Formats: sequence, C-alpha cells, structure tokens
Amino acid sequence: MDEQAVAKTFVELADNLDAAFDPLAFLRLLTDRCVGVLGVNAAGVLLADRSGELKIVAASDERVRLLELFEVQQEEGPCLDCFRQGTAVAVPDVKAAAVRWPRFVPQARRRGVAAVQALPMRWRNETVGALNLFCADPLLFGPVGSPIAQAMADVATISLVQRRSARRSEQLNEQLQTALDSRVVIEQAKGKLAERHGIDMERAFDSLRRYARSNNLRLSDVARDVIDGCASLPAPGE
Repeated sequence: MDEQAVAKTFVELADNLDAAFDPLAFLRLLTDRCVGVLGVNAAGVLLADRSGELKIVAASDERVRLLELFEVQQEEGPCLDCFRQGTAVAVPDVKAAAVRWPRFVPQARRRGVAAVQALPMRWRNETVGALNLFCADPLLFGPVGSPIAQAMADVATISLVQRRSARRSEQLNEQLQTALDSRVVIEQAKGKLAERHGIDMERAFDSLRRYARSNNLRLSDVARDVIDGCASLPAPGE
C-alpha cells in the first residue's frame, strides 16, 4: 500500500473548512480514494435520512450503485447488516453467503462482485451510514487494509459532523438530507444527459462533474440547470 497516497487521502478527507464544501462531491471523493488507495474495484456510501431509511449517496461506478439500490429495495445484504448492527461485515467470497442473503448474492455475482466489505460510518454511538467496498475476486480483507478503510470511514464521518458547527444532530440530519435530495436531482440530470447524447449513466455523471469543476460550480446546481434547460453540456469528447 502506498503510504504517501494514504497520507494524502486522510488530509483530503479532513479538509472540510471550505465555505463551498459539497457533501456529495466529498462522498464521491471518498469512494474514489477507496478504489485508488485500498485496491478494491468499487466503493459506495449509504446514508440514513431523517427517518432512518438508507439511501445511496455516492458510488464509484454504476454497477455498484445499482447493486446497493437492490440491497436497499430488498432490505437484504451485507451493507444493510453493517448499518443495522453498527459493526463491520466482511464477505471474502459472496458465493459462500447464498444462504444468508439469497437475493443479494445472485445480483452481486451478476455484476461481477465476488467479495464485499461493509464498514460503519459512526458518530459516537450513532451509525449514520456505511462505507462499502467491492472486489471482483474472492479475497480475505487483510489486517492492514481493513483498519485503514475503517479509519477513512471514521474521518469522513467526522468531517461531515464538524460541518454542524454549534448545532448538533439536527444540523447533521439537515446536511445529510440535503445530500440525499441533491442525489435525486443528479440522477435525473444523468438520465437526461444519457438520453440526449446516447451515452451510459457513468459517462453522463463524468460530464456533469467535469462541467461543475471547470466552471467552479456545485454539482447539484449544475444538475438542476440541466433539468431546467438552463445549461447545455456538450457531449463527452466534444
């Protein structure tokens, strides 16, 4: 494991003082860094809304987003168990877990997922979500990678919590709810771009993200402009 990459990642995850801090972009950064630093194939984040229902707020690729959506809809899978129990759930070979999760396992294998590790995102005694790691090959999550992955989840959670300033759980819930609501808008914009340019959802998201970065705009604001017809993003490659 690249120690410099690990150190840089923790600095990025702890940097939450920017006035333009965007929770969605921050959580997408977390999933991207998990892939780059931990050597997993994909990562995703589930967060609980005000009612305690889990929502998908970030995923490093579309296959994982759909798999996590299936988990939430079916109320079955390692990521849900992790959130409910508040403890890490490691599945080194999903084939061996077919009895425990009979609906989840076939979906995971269909999407090329052979191993899963779900890590709780905790603030003191409260579990606010789960950071989920996916691998294409069966493996044993090592003694080095697992603590680092949990530390990344912990630092990310603390960064979100620190944005509350003096207000405590109410402000955290408001911030997380904003992220959840914005996610819906972004998914709608992705679908609109994908249909307009004849591209898949992942390329549509990358187009949104590049446009937001190049114009110094919030991702959710760009998505709303696309839906409202106020912004016309060029097709990827143009």
